[in-house]
Amino acid sequence: MLTPLKDSKIAIIGLGYVGLPLAVAFAEKFKTVGFDIDKQRVNELQKGTDRTLEVEDELLQSVIIPNNISLEEKGKGLLVTDEVSALSKCNIFVVTVPTPTDRHNRPVLTPMIKASETIAKLLKKGDVVIYESTVYPGVTEEEMVPVLEKHSGLKYNEDFFCGYSPERINPGDKEHTVTKILKVTSGSTPDVAEYVDQLYKAVIVAGTHLASSIKVAEAAKVIENSQRDINIAFVNELSKIFNLLGIDTNEVLTAAGTKWNFLPFKPGLVGGHCIGVDPYYLAQKAQEVGYHPEIILAGRRLNDSMGRHVATELIKHMMRKDLKVIDSKVLILGFTFKENCPDIRNTRVIDIYNELKSFDMEVDVYDPWASPEEVMHEYGISILNGENPMDINQYSGVVLAVSHDKFRGMDLKKSETCVVYDVKGFLPKDSVDARL
Repeated sequence: MLTPLKDSKIAIIGLGYVGLPLAVAFAEKFKTVGFDIDKQRVNELQKGTDRTLEVEDELLQSVIIPNNISLEEKGKGLLVTDEVSALSKCNIFVVTVPTPTDRHNRPVLTPMIKASETIAKLLKKGDVVIYESTVYPGVTEEEMVPVLEKHSGLKYNEDFFCGYSPERINPGDKEHTVTKILKVTSGSTPDVAEYVDQLYKAVIVAGTHLASSIKVAEAAKVIENSQRDINIAFVNELSKIFNLLGIDTNEVLTAAGTKWNFLPFKPGLVGGHCIGVDPYYLAQKAQEVGYHPEIILAGRRLNDSMGRHVATELIKHMMRKDLKVIDSKVLILGFTFKENCPDIRNTRVIDIYNELKSFDMEVDVYDPWASPEEVMHEYGISILNGENPMDINQYSGVVLAVSHDKFRGMDLKKSETCVVYDVKGFLPKDSVDARL
């Protein structure tokens, strides 16, 4: 027997870029518990501050339940905790943990499995577990349900139920926020599917699309980003071809874009938590059933090569100006995976850095958005942060890797003693030596 939505208590497992905005949205309508194993993250959120900048502090503070007030007493709002016991009275569990790949590009389901084990110990009859993490088709029912059954002692679709509603968070985007993006929903039975759909309809103003099955919803999510990855790989390949032909790629794309049905993709680095990762999940499942995905993996190989390509092009232009390469100083502007946000997950700027370092160059990275502590922890390198502290004239090469708005005011211009390479097509063409 499903708990009526109006009486529901929702648990969000994982309070990162996906989980926190969703938790805040639910908290405006329902009793909501936000759980994360990162105690520092929990402490920050309890104080009303979000370091990812996805939720404005004022909005966060408006829904946070103070420690001296109970969630039941308040009636709705967000209780943030790292205590598993706080989830015991919840009847809907939404899993928003990361789904990364390992160094061999194989899917890592460990965070989802651990979250499922935690939930299973709390499951009661009538409870619903909804996964939002990006996965390949079949993960929810073939991988996670057995974990839930094993650790709960309950029977799937008799005692407890599942749903899948893929996240569509776009980090740093203040226009397409979680409630303004149409949401795909699904459930393990027709009644549960409708229940899950109505749950999201209560907070998603853009509306929902109820998929016919959990596997269809899983597949829809993973191809969204695989499609973008392949399209970007195509224009990245074009940029390599046009560079050899002495043609400006951006000018070609602008001209081609005058046709009504031309897709406006641009060349660049492909990182982040989705586009650079999700295709590997689909490829893994395809290979498990005996199909080798040629286009998907070809696109991944090409996009993963772009950091090294940028570094090589910079060095070629330095040599053409008779500038020393070994022991030279180079500046990389930007480290986050995209502009105007602090998200460094799976950033491919690290590929440019590593390739330049392999030529014994002295490489500085400056990014006013990225956390130096987080970069050191995740990548083991030091970066410059703050209000543009460096003297550009000390560098023989500058790579504009991320198009942060804060870089617009910098005096960046090519010279006889400095090569400027623009990855993003962000700078005036006459001020750079080359761009993708």
